[in-house]
Amino acid sequence: MIAAESKRIELDVRALRSIVDTAPLSDADRAVLKAAIDTLALLTRELENRRASVARLRKMIFGAKTEKSRKVLTDESPTADGTPASDEKAPSADETPSERPKPKRRGHGRTAAADYQGAEKIPVAHETLKVGNACPACSTGKLYELREPAVIVRITGQAPLGATACYCQRLRCSSCGEVYVAKAPADVAGPKYDETAAAMIALLKYGAGMPFHRFARLQAGLGIPMPVGTQWQIVEQASRLVAPAYEELLRQAAQGEVLHNDDTPARILAVMAASKTGAPIDDGIAAERKGMFTTGIAAIKAGIRIALFFTGRSHAGENLAAVLDKRCHVLPPPIQMCDALSRNYVHDFDVMLANCLTHSRRKFVDVHTDFPEQCRRVIETLREVYHNDAVAAQRGMPPDKRLVWHVHQSGPLMQDLRNWFEQLQADKKVEPNSGLGDAIDYMTRHWNALTLFLRVPGAPLDNNLCERILKKAILHRKNALFFKTLNGARVGDIFMSLIHTAELCRADPFDYLVTLMRHHAQLQASPALWMPWNYREALALRAA
Repeated sequence: MIAAESKRIELDVRALRSIVDTAPLSDADRAVLKAAIDTLALLTRELENRRASVARLRKMIFGAKTEKSRKVLTDESPTADGTPASDEKAPSADETPSERPKPKRRGHGRTAAADYQGAEKIPVAHETLKVGNACPACSTGKLYELREPAVIVRITGQAPLGATACYCQRLRCSSCGEVYVAKAPADVAGPKYDETAAAMIALLKYGAGMPFHRFARLQAGLGIPMPVGTQWQIVEQASRLVAPAYEELLRQAAQGEVLHNDDTPARILAVMAASKTGAPIDDGIAAERKGMFTTGIAAIKAGIRIALFFTGRSHAGENLAAVLDKRCHVLPPPIQMCDALSRNYVHDFDVMLANCLTHSRRKFVDVHTDFPEQCRRVIETLREVYHNDAVAAQRGMPPDKRLVWHVHQSGPLMQDLRNWFEQLQADKKVEPNSGLGDAIDYMTRHWNALTLFLRVPGAPLDNNLCERILKKAILHRKNALFFKTLNGARVGDIFMSLIHTAELCRADPFDYLVTLMRHHAQLQASPALWMPWNYREALALRAA
């Protein structure tokens, strides 16, 4: 049977909405259908305006895969000054050949033996020869030891958590019934779950994003069961031992010269349930606020980078204010880097506000297909600014010299861009309500914060550092989906902060967590000595 040919039906979005409003649906189903109708209306409007190519629609629905200049500026049309639009940046006249970026040498792609820092190292002497023996080949020379030994690496697999079961013999007297039990070896003495087990569970859960139930299945398949409830009890108890280190991280971050902050959505089931029923939530936030967030704060203090996480109903600006409340009053105001969202701002503390150039650039990237020539000029100008910043980093410039470098190299570029924006607006060559007009208006309104790097030493160009640390929270959210309670969210914040700060300091997060738990009494007494960047010195002092 041949299906009848479908007929084209003219749809009225308002009629569709009225049908949904009158249909016998639940509130959740009605909200889903309304969202689908809004999406259909948006796509229909874009198609009717004949401005939506397949690539544009894909970008609208799924987002851009990359914002690199060589991907955005795909055509090779000349720029405003007549030079070819190539992503390759010509070196500056004052750059020496050694400072120009060199192409990467093609390597073999293998991991060096020195990179296996956690491997057990076993020295092996030659089976027959020793230092000072005569050479078996020429019989004239003497053998001496080379500085670098020949390294052979063998990798074996094992369960994330191992177990040792001691079967202690029991003897009973046939006359009096007394039972004698063999004494267990010393290496199995202590609690059932030691510090290494707690550190591994926390690292997999909050560092690698492995949910408790997935880890439980893995361990069950390997013959060492680890139920979900047991995992939670272990990490919850461990969080109490390492909490002083987290509190000290807060204090250390508050003294930083630069603080980045931003939010990402989060879910806490207990808070969601309380919001629906109207039950009180003990977090000090107004009951009408429904949103939940994980705030990432990246602090830079004397070259050390610290990562902090806060999950709850507080915004990024409120969480940063709680950190700055621990700041020493004699210190000058810090630099705060964030995007221009109002909830990221701090209102009760004196800060030097810097806004993210990447966020302002993204607005021009989004409308590049509609305004290619104008957007190309902005994107290429900002590319020059970022190139200047990369040169300053490559030369190892201190903050004051970096500021002078940017003033001379990037200052004229940014001023020309500002003058061009003002000329476009004065000549009415850009529609204020268009995508280009909105991008220009955003950049001019926040110009002072976007160009703080031209006035203050050490001011960053963008908020990319905070965006990168938030990937730790996003990884957890994609795998575990939610926290169950506010206490569970706090445990996650503690471990994610300690783990990611250790990674930023190039310390072993597993070894760091184990050390904190094994020396929790000393940590409680003097937490400043047990930070990821100095805890090994504390261990050496105790060993001495």
